[in-house]
Amino acid sequence: MPTPSSDAATTTQRQISEEIAAIGNHRRGSNLAQPALDYPPYRSSLLRHPTKDLHHADPEGVERWAPCFGHQDVDPLEADLTIQHSGEPIGERIVVTGRISDGDGHPVAHQLVEIWQANAAGRYIHQRDQHPAPIDPNFTGVGRCLTGADGTYRFTTIRPGPYPWRNHRNAWRPAHIHFSLFGTDFTQRRITQMYFPGDPLFAYDPIYQSITDPADRELLVARYDHDVTTPEWSTGYRWDIVLTGAHHTRFEEPEETEAGEE
Repeated sequence: MPTPSSDAATTTQRQISEEIAAIGNHRRGSNLAQPALDYPPYRSSLLRHPTKDLHHADPEGVERWAPCFGHQDVDPLEADLTIQHSGEPIGERIVVTGRISDGDGHPVAHQLVEIWQANAAGRYIHQRDQHPAPIDPNFTGVGRCLTGADGTYRFTTIRPGPYPWRNHRNAWRPAHIHFSLFGTDFTQRRITQMYFPGDPLFAYDPIYQSITDPADRELLVARYDHDVTTPEWSTGYRWDIVLTGAHHTRFEEPEETEAGEE
């Protein structure tokens, strides 16, 4: 297996791809279903994955200082990311919808779903995002909604663009949308990413490739749905999320995710 370089500025895509291939070969047929927390090609995972034993916490105590909300706090208009400013955001208008269910196929109703994403040029409104792409003054890139009784969510937004990051030289992230699901309380929050079909950057992205099972990776990719597409208005994508079971959607460890970043 290639030895990872500690210098992100000089590590090439070829080196990262060789590390991804070596890990894939090592794990193939090993029955290791869960992705590794310290996935070396994803450089910052070496510093951010848990290294200490988990500590028990009183969930009721956590809820005393954690954020809380009521259904009356979520306005249906918050699911439309294209109407949050006075003008039209730039880019391809899309609708993203799907169903959230448990491992037995039962719908997860009244679930708080939050999303955040880059704009059409691949730029977040975030002080740490210095990507020299334009900021869209009419697009913030955050929204939320509650699922219906059948577990369905629906967002209207702009298709995000790919963007560079500093994992290695010439590193680019595939276009994606971050999803956060809160469960019944704050301590149950789960985070994942939705990707778009046919993205040419999949093979080069160590975050996407850290899920070494191709079938599990495919679960993170939405599918184009012409029935969701609206004439003369928007294209449509469908992405279902399964919380438990053998074919559940892969989620991120809390330490691996920061809003407005990769």
